[in-house]
Amino acid sequence: MKFPRRTFLHLAAGTATLPGLSSIAGAQAYPVRPVRVLVPLAPGGQTDVVARIIAQRLSDRLGKQFYVENVPGAGGNIGTGRAAQATPDGYTILFVDHIAFTANPTLYNKVPYDPVADFDAVAIGATTMQVLAVHPSVPAQTVQELVALIRGNPGKYTYSSAGVGTGAHLTGELFRTSLMLDLVHVPYGGGGPAIAAAVAGHTPLSFGSAAATIPQHQEGKLRALAVGGKNQVKALPGVPTFREAGYSEVECDGVVGVLAPAKTPRDIITLLNREITAAVAPPEVQERLAGLGFETTTVTPDEFARFLKAEIAKWAGVLRVAGIKID
Repeated sequence: MKFPRRTFLHLAAGTATLPGLSSIAGAQAYPVRPVRVLVPLAPGGQTDVVARIIAQRLSDRLGKQFYVENVPGAGGNIGTGRAAQATPDGYTILFVDHIAFTANPTLYNKVPYDPVADFDAVAIGATTMQVLAVHPSVPAQTVQELVALIRGNPGKYTYSSAGVGTGAHLTGELFRTSLMLDLVHVPYGGGGPAIAAAVAGHTPLSFGSAAATIPQHQEGKLRALAVGGKNQVKALPGVPTFREAGYSEVECDGVVGVLAPAKTPRDIITLLNREITAAVAPPEVQERLAGLGFETTTVTPDEFARFLKAEIAKWAGVLRVAGIKID
């Protein structure tokens, strides 16, 4: 994913009022105690992995512990709702799978948060994408061949995902609805079981995270046909994007985003944005993330906020067309 690179502005000093001086002093002192890094998904998933890498780096850089607390459940809604209720003082930050975060308000009849009003955008921790892969028994060697195969055998082919409403599921539905395919979704209780089902041949297709799919592709247990982002994945050389394969409508980056409760002081948001950007910059961190199918990007909080608003509208449209709703 490519975003415009911007120079981060340092907070200007020299304000004439006492409240202003107090705000600046607060930002300079932050953090003075441990910071809770809330992950609304189970340990071991891609959001959790990125959160733990960045939390450790922030702890080292800022001298106070950034500790991860996993609060899974209801597709991320429980933990996200808890974060929305946290005191907006910089001592609770939230890492999200942006697809679930932006889609859930449409997917579920009721969610315990407003994705715009309840949060301030901070930064993008890393970007990744879903990968379309097939079992080796599937004769298709390209996406075009796969589409022809599905159209020639309506209702025969299924795809696995990590569960209803996950990034894998919604990317699969974007593929299915955009190309008007008779393709059946089979949800599993997580990315690991979904990929395992495809490896075992229970579902001939899978949409899964790059981190979960890369080792299976490398070992020949699955054959990756396309990646859903704007750019290819370094660890999957030669595997095209959907756009390169001729299906630009299936383009879908995945973002591990960092948010804070609404009304968190702007100077703390700016500091966290700068520190997260610096935390993922070292070559060894870049290499570690790349091996897991992640890349990094630099955006301002305002740029990230605009991206999230656009994604809310996008996934609302996909879900309406697909007719997917969870009570």
